[in-house]
Amino acid sequence: MSAEKIIADWKKGNFKPIYWLEGDEPFFIDQVVNYAEHKILSESEASFNLSIFYGKDADWSSVVNACMRYPMFADKQVVILKEAQQMRDIEKLESYIDNPLASTIFVVSFKEKKVDGRSKLAKTLKSKGEMLTTKKMYDSQLPEWVNQMVASHKLTIVPKALHLLVDHIGNDLSRLQNEVEKLAVNLAGRNNITEDDIEKYIGVSKDFNVFELQDALGKRDLAKTIRIIHYFEANPKAAPIQMILPALYNYFSKVFMLYSLPSITEQSAAAALGVNPFFVKEYIATARRYDYEGIEKVLLLLHQYNLRSIGVHDAGTSDAGLLKELAVKMIS
Repeated sequence: MSAEKIIADWKKGNFKPIYWLEGDEPFFIDQVVNYAEHKILSESEASFNLSIFYGKDADWSSVVNACMRYPMFADKQVVILKEAQQMRDIEKLESYIDNPLASTIFVVSFKEKKVDGRSKLAKTLKSKGEMLTTKKMYDSQLPEWVNQMVASHKLTIVPKALHLLVDHIGNDLSRLQNEVEKLAVNLAGRNNITEDDIEKYIGVSKDFNVFELQDALGKRDLAKTIRIIHYFEANPKAAPIQMILPALYNYFSKVFMLYSLPSITEQSAAAALGVNPFFVKEYIATARRYDYEGIEKVLLLLHQYNLRSIGVHDAGTSDAGLLKELAVKMIS
């Protein structure tokens, strides 16, 4: 069961007595909880029929008692248990979940954890409740997810702007959603998001960012690489080294994958790497500029400098110093 399916069912008036929302990705859990809190009941119904508990402060008996009440002046009541992972004796909810009241919609937010699959509670949930189990989205899935969100606003986004946005924010779905909504508000009647918009409204330089650093290193352009590193040195928040090194490793790892293909074509590369076809030519060009041994050397260097960035075998070289050393060794 997905968050979209649960909300779609609710919009049609199809409700189950129990919804258990768990897992590592809070965005989808919050989506469902927010809808349950603000959309299922009208404002007048909610004043009598909406109960919200927080796991750290609530005891199981109070939650069960609320679930066992009958709705007033409405067909349904909604009981929400937020932060349920912090609740003591949560397994004692099992008796209610096994025999829930049909007029109660009980929504449990159990973030960053999963109920023990061997427990009686888990078995009861599987048979009596609707379960949503979330997991963090892979980085490779983020561009398509953001693209769909942009499309839901009846907008389009150029590939470079899309990757600037995703590379800058990373795997924070709530923040990605907020930034897309900010862009939608500020486009002033236009319907296409460009890298200029990302720079103006999100605050990511279109010329000095991890994406451009990756491009400069891929082209073995040392002068441009050093200019970008100088910008990062003057603007430490623009791209901390802890963000730069994993991004570069991800890029060059994908380039390394190309050598396993029988023949490197744009079509085969796009399928193997799972990247936007718009960028495939760059990956292929980088593979040809470095060759197999060169990319192997780059990956080893990135691993070495990642260790140095956290103080292993390094006496305190600055982040910019490490990046300059790394760039020279990669490109030479």
